[in-house]
Amino acid sequence: MAGRRARTGRGWDASPPRAGADDPSRTSADDPARTGGDRPRRGRRGRADEDASGPVEPTPRDEGELAREICLRQLAVRPRTRAELAGALAKKGISDEVSAQVLDRYDEVGIIDDAAFARAWVSSRHNGRGLARRALANELRQRGVDGEVASEALGELDEETEAQTARALVDRKLRTARGEPDAVFRRLVGMLARKGYPPGVAIRAVKDALAAQSAEAAEFAEQIDADALADAEGERG
Repeated sequence: MAGRRARTGRGWDASPPRAGADDPSRTSADDPARTGGDRPRRGRRGRADEDASGPVEPTPRDEGELAREICLRQLAVRPRTRAELAGALAKKGISDEVSAQVLDRYDEVGIIDDAAFARAWVSSRHNGRGLARRALANELRQRGVDGEVASEALGELDEETEAQTARALVDRKLRTARGEPDAVFRRLVGMLARKGYPPGVAIRAVKDALAAQSAEAAEFAEQIDADALADAEGERG
């Protein structure tokens, strides 16, 4: 209604109508605040351009760096021999050339020391598990320790110490052993044999322990010819 003036609280407002939200002819497309004005909009084309370039390829890792990482992970669990680390690297596809370079360097700085490993292994396994030299030699061979290096480490475990350990193992088992003396005797000799003790050492350790246990066991022990049994076991082995 042209010419009509809007009435205000103080009188009549003769100013022309403002272009804004009160203007019924104005649409949301005309409002820069709603449309974002002239700001550029990211459309499908930009995303498609990015997708067309494909994923970014990772930078190939240096083989030497990977080999060192594998070795350190192995050594974090327990000390390893050179042969054990070489086997772990081979399983991960590390080339022989890179493996040798990394392991040679570890040898130089003392990270790998098969002699020290062998000495520590003999001490730990004998004191902790009561293993004799024969069993320990087999374990060191399985871990790739050179025969000469293993022999030097095993030389620190003398026969007297081995015999004392065998007797201590038998005494501990006898506390809970049940059955007739002959059955107990066979079980204990078998236990020592599995730990690598020679027949003579095993038989004497069990015989002496039974002799000190009870009158019945001592009577049975008196009938045991340790030397003859040891010879028989040696021939059988």
